[in-house]
Amino acid sequence: MKFATKAIHAGQEPDPTTGAIMTPIYQTSTYVQESPGKHKGYAYARGKNPTRVALEKCIASLENAKHGLCFSSGMGASDAIIKLLRPGDEVIATDDLYGGSYRMFEKVFAPFGISFKYVDMGDAAGIAKHISAKTKMLWVETPTNPLMKVVDIAACAKIAKEKKIVLVVDNTFASPYLQNPLDLGADIVMHSVTKYLAGHSDVVMGATCTNNDSLQEQLAFIANSCGATPGPMDSFLVLRGIKTLHLRMERHCFNGRKVAEFLKSHPKIDKLYWPGFPTHPNHEVAKKQMKDFGGMISFTMKGNDMQEAFRAASSVKVFSLAESLGGVESLIGHPASMTHASIPKAEREKSGVVDSLLRLSVGIEDIDDLIADLKQALG
Repeated sequence: MKFATKAIHAGQEPDPTTGAIMTPIYQTSTYVQESPGKHKGYAYARGKNPTRVALEKCIASLENAKHGLCFSSGMGASDAIIKLLRPGDEVIATDDLYGGSYRMFEKVFAPFGISFKYVDMGDAAGIAKHISAKTKMLWVETPTNPLMKVVDIAACAKIAKEKKIVLVVDNTFASPYLQNPLDLGADIVMHSVTKYLAGHSDVVMGATCTNNDSLQEQLAFIANSCGATPGPMDSFLVLRGIKTLHLRMERHCFNGRKVAEFLKSHPKIDKLYWPGFPTHPNHEVAKKQMKDFGGMISFTMKGNDMQEAFRAASSVKVFSLAESLGGVESLIGHPASMTHASIPKAEREKSGVVDSLLRLSVGIEDIDDLIADLKQALG
């Protein structure tokens, strides 16, 4: 089954009672049992809910995965993955990691004895030198947030298998439409479903996908035991959003390319980060592992002028100054004070997240309106 067909149909059957074509919202906390311990696969909604199960099957299908799990947020999904580890274990992660992940790693899990090492994964061959006997997991974002670094997933998978460690890929920026990390050898794919999968800025949710039965069993146990599971209404909204994922992503990519080309020649912009340019580091890797280059773009102002960045971000009319990404509407953000504010300044700047960096989530509005808005905002 092709991607567009899976987006509309995977995991979803007409309701057996009424024939409803849309998956019903099973708004229930518990289920009647035939006798003690004997039920139809559903006992309590924290563990399983039919609306959520349909969504999990759909997302798993889009990632060509055997198993899918949904969580109440992307951070809930990340939390469950890190709980696979034990005190003394080490995670090697990308060096311009999403600020929320960094905060959770350092403030929540590091005090429990799990250590984190942040390295530039642009050269996959260089990752191996950072691996020690303590290393149990590679945590990859690609493209990264917010510098759009491209990491070679297949090369990382080869290293992970040789070293017998788990490879996790945060696929939020690409979505399953552009990239399928499990096909390239990853063990777990993680999504902030809030972003492109849901696509309408009205849901907060996360997901994991895997082909490994043991990892799935452990993640499902953690999800049920710790309770970071989403409700049926949110699950329904994401199922509805996914039905247009392929169409939205096509427009995100088209608009992203046009905006990147406009910004490339703008006199006030210094560095521009978008993996679709042949000059972008690992562009050839992006071409190999991605279907297109997406709608996420970052850039810095000349002179690293933070006040000029603030002025531009506050002057938009079609774009909205807001956190998050992947919705139908275009957003502009200032990572240093918003999404990555929890990372110490020295650590931020070492990876390239400087004070004048702005990040765009290019939506699906008319491209002429988007470019006109950026033109007037940048001045």
